[in-house]
Amino acid sequence: MKFYNLLIKYRFWLGLFSLALAVFVNVYSGFWPAFVLYFLGVIAIASHLFIGPMRLIQEPMEAGNVEEVNRILNSIWWPNLLYKPVRSTFYTIKGNLAMMNQDFDAAEKHLKKSSDLGSPMPEAEGANKLQLGMMAMQRGDLKQGENYIRAAIRAGIPDKESEAVAYLSMCQIFMNKREFRAAKDFFRRAKACKPKTKQVLDQVKEIEKYISRMPG
Repeated sequence: MKFYNLLIKYRFWLGLFSLALAVFVNVYSGFWPAFVLYFLGVIAIASHLFIGPMRLIQEPMEAGNVEEVNRILNSIWWPNLLYKPVRSTFYTIKGNLAMMNQDFDAAEKHLKKSSDLGSPMPEAEGANKLQLGMMAMQRGDLKQGENYIRAAIRAGIPDKESEAVAYLSMCQIFMNKREFRAAKDFFRRAKACKPKTKQVLDQVKEIEKYISRMPG
């Protein structure tokens, strides 16, 4: 596995070296002896440009090594050349890192790119759209927030905590629209997710103060 990771890390430069060696062999021995070197060089460079080193990100992400994750992402010089599902993952990770740094404008830009590309995993697409919806709500754009969160629920949300957040957000939107029956329905769905994190439970308790007084 370590050898494979090293191969991914240096394959672009190995590809260039292989092509340079192929030219040398071609000049002194002819095309066919150099053919394999040409082939390996083109495959190495093409795989770096169209797939990238995204496989290397998993280990530093699990270890919480954000600096290394950024270094790997920055080694992708032309992200628009990446194969579409890989490009979507690239922008998702860039968006999540921007959110960690409280750079919400950059986060929104990257997550929108990922969402527009679509994700090979519907759950990842749902998570992206939920984040975009939450950012829209923070800006006070409830209409766009509702559209994104509805799309997130349709796509599927990967965990119950995030699903509860989505339903609570929809509840707040419909409370603001004074559509109390729909607000209560979303609140029931949020509680049915049985969230456990303190932040979500506090939000449930806060909304519960008002929900019982609502008509409908």
